[in-house]
Amino acid sequence: MTIAKSSTQSKGLAWPELIPGTLVKRYQRFLADVKLTDGQVVTAHCPNSGSMQACCEPGRPVYLSFHDNPKRKTKYTWELIEMPTSLVGINTLVPNRLVAESIDAGMVADLNGYDHIAREVKTAYNSRIDILLSNGDTDRCFVEIKNCTLVKDGIAFFPDAVTARGLKHLVELRTLVSEGFRCVMFYVVQRMDAKTFRPADLIDPAYGRELRQAVEHGVEMMVYDTRIDLETITLNRKIPYRL
Repeated sequence: MTIAKSSTQSKGLAWPELIPGTLVKRYQRFLADVKLTDGQVVTAHCPNSGSMQACCEPGRPVYLSFHDNPKRKTKYTWELIEMPTSLVGINTLVPNRLVAESIDAGMVADLNGYDHIAREVKTAYNSRIDILLSNGDTDRCFVEIKNCTLVKDGIAFFPDAVTARGLKHLVELRTLVSEGFRCVMFYVVQRMDAKTFRPADLIDPAYGRELRQAVEHGVEMMVYDTRIDLETITLNRKIPYRL
């Protein structure tokens, strides 16, 4: 999908109506049992394929959205969990939309100056990159977005599980840079308690090595945290990283 950029100032993404509850357990990666305030236990879709270390502790307050779609097996989607130091957004679909709308509103200074935004762009390597920014046919910038929820002692880490798909994206961005395109690896920390970012070498050393290689060969890297409350999530500030 390609859209012309607007001049509308983004105020962040509004959450759907949120339903409070308490996390009973997460299981089979994409399912979670949640006890609602009326005592009912419901099964919610967990839109996150990672391990969710540091943000899936049973007994924590969580917030769900409700979707009355007859095609869905589960009517609820898990959106947020309240950890001791921050609300945490666990829905991995949110960062792509948040970054696209923030770029469109001119809120990401390093990515200003492009006339068009396209999302989910298929490349010559038979895969898709999250965002393509362009001016005409030749001035192009590919942006791949990753969701980060793992924070320990103020340090955000990615990934929280071994990611073959993430590794493939790094290799592809490095190849696109070698062909003369601008490429950006964009990490969104869906929480408010991170001061710096590092690759999670203890979890996926291959990813860390490839990230360093990609940056060394010209792939740009950006890390932003977010402001989260029970009404909206907003791209907040650029935070430093160490490789």
